Amino acid sequence: MTSFSTISELVSMAEENCSSISEIVLSCEAQKMQNSRKEIIEAMNQRLTVMKKSIEKGRKNYSYSVSKMVGMNAAKFDNFMNKNSILGKIVEKAICYALSVSEVNACMGLVVACPTAGSCGILPGAVLSVSEEMNVPDEKIVLSLFTAAGIGMVIGKNATLSGAVGGCQAECGSASAMAAAAVLELLGGTPSQIGHAVALALKNYLGLVCDPVAGLVEVPCVKRNAFAAVHALVAAELALAGIESVIPPDEVILASYEIGRLMPKSLKETSEAGLATTSTGRKVESMINNL
Repeated sequence: MTSFSTISELVSMAEENCSSISEIVLSCEAQKMQNSRKEIIEAMNQRLTVMKKSIEKGRKNYSYSVSKMVGMNAAKFDNFMNKNSILGKIVEKAICYALSVSEVNACMGLVVACPTAGSCGILPGAVLSVSEEMNVPDEKIVLSLFTAAGIGMVIGKNATLSGAVGGCQAECGSASAMAAAAVLELLGGTPSQIGHAVALALKNYLGLVCDPVAGLVEVPCVKRNAFAAVHALVAAELALAGIESVIPPDEVILASYEIGRLMPKSLKETSEAGLATTSTGRKVESMINNL
């Protein structure tokens, strides 16, 4: 059975077969699951539908999460970006969509964990903002999601996707790398360029701590999704321009694992340091505990 364990293997397989990374991942998944190509694509299409619905729900959300820390910012930005924004339409939408999905998650709505619930807005924010503005058909978007999935599989195998193990670099960093890869495929990037996009995105999130206020996936998580979606777009555009990462993607992934291992427990989703233990963070935690 065809398989891959590293980004370099994935890129090489695509190049040797004159194929896209998405086709390699799709083929491997079909073999592993013993399902037809059509069935695998339909399953991913269902996830795309969930992503789209969570964006629309979040943009129209005028309520708060149970903690009251999160809510209505996606709707606020949706209204703002059509009037006063200084950014281009793709970036504006990436921010809005990432906020939308992440707020839906905080309000206990249905999202696609890609790769985690805490980073669920990054991939749809980046991919759907680009696909909408460039009129990319759903069939091509679905394929790009297989590229993202392949990158996530490699990171999960060789490092971690868990904030409790590797800090937020493992969640938002990995999601940004996955999103950069997917966007680059949408834009016609080569397998090699996709590898560099992954490295560029992930290495600039190395060391990012996971310090959620009151132990909830809300602050700073939701707004961090918006930043990471834009970060993915920057990585994709740099790679598309031919800019390469000096450190190969697989070495960046291994570095992220090492950094996560060296990171103190207090900065890995325990809420024992960082923003969670600021004066305001403690006050919010106390307020929530008394609800």
